[in-house]
Amino acid sequence: MRNKLWILLLLIHCLGVAATAQNPAKRQLVMQVSNGGFVAFRSEMPGTKSLPDSNSLAALLYSQAFAGENRIIHRVLTDAQNNVVFGYDLWVNADPLAKKFSLAVLPADEAFRRTFLKDFTPQRTSSSFATFPKSTTPQTLDDGDAVSLDLLVNNESGVRIVDVVSVTFDPASLHEGNLESVPKDFTLDAVALAVKNYSLTINGNLVGQSKSRIGASGALLWLYVPERGRFIFSLVPRKGYDFAKVAVLDGNRIEFTLNGERYEWLSSESILPNGGTWNLWLLHDTNYTPLFGPAVAPPRSTQKGPNVFEKIEGALSNRGAEVTFNLPGRSGPNKTATTIAPQRVMVGGADSMENLLPKSGP
Repeated sequence: MRNKLWILLLLIHCLGVAATAQNPAKRQLVMQVSNGGFVAFRSEMPGTKSLPDSNSLAALLYSQAFAGENRIIHRVLTDAQNNVVFGYDLWVNADPLAKKFSLAVLPADEAFRRTFLKDFTPQRTSSSFATFPKSTTPQTLDDGDAVSLDLLVNNESGVRIVDVVSVTFDPASLHEGNLESVPKDFTLDAVALAVKNYSLTINGNLVGQSKSRIGASGALLWLYVPERGRFIFSLVPRKGYDFAKVAVLDGNRIEFTLNGERYEWLSSESILPNGGTWNLWLLHDTNYTPLFGPAVAPPRSTQKGPNVFEKIEGALSNRGAEVTFNLPGRSGPNKTATTIAPQRVMVGGADSMENLLPKSGP
């Protein structure tokens, strides 16, 4: 199979609109197109595999795709805070007799942009929608080919965020080289916990909340509270980790008491698909330091919080990589800001403990 690379540079626009994501963008999202063809999307950060948290950085992006009219697929990527990172349209025409596909990349359709923002971001419909500056000419691909679209490029460091688009008439072939979609034996790790639109209280006092429709999901859930550390929740004990059965999951609520403080974590929906009341195992990670730490921020009057590119910069910089994206709103030769945003409650999910914490024992 041939791999074709389209180098499409992104003109950076202002970010900051809320959206709902279907799944982490590093996981393959497959859609059926006309005439029995299939197109798959997956986002990657080539060249960052040597960094310890490269998988975590890839997980910052969330993925959606919508079928439009006239063979158009609307593609949208958001970050964990529901900010739209990038959107574009993909025109796909499948020819099953010749086993060929024709593809063209277009800027996000203005009518779709308005509808998307209205449906998913009712309070921020005037926000910008970053997209490609112009359309490409149609390209012909064979069955099984893939193209790589550069959404964000840093020329000095070589760091890129790319969208890999694959086409095929055989959906089974999309499993090849994509371990996350290969069939597996069923285990409890396949049972996903999820929190959405959450609130957190400690001794009855509200300390954190979010209206995110994405929330967090996975076989493990975690919760970070400044000055108290990170709390990791599991339905089962984990060998090599110091979990204790001290928490309870009851429908849409997780509650536990630790160090004389009572915690209650509420979700707008049931945390387990089938509900019920269950014991939860808790690991208190007191040494955890947030990946991004306190965010460097502009003056309070204009602060909207760090976007996904600024978070990637900070995470890579902490690991020795010099990365600076030319984002709007920065000033000075080093493009640094003047104030520090306070830390806040953070939540997340993971498929395995190895993605969160090294083992504490043999």
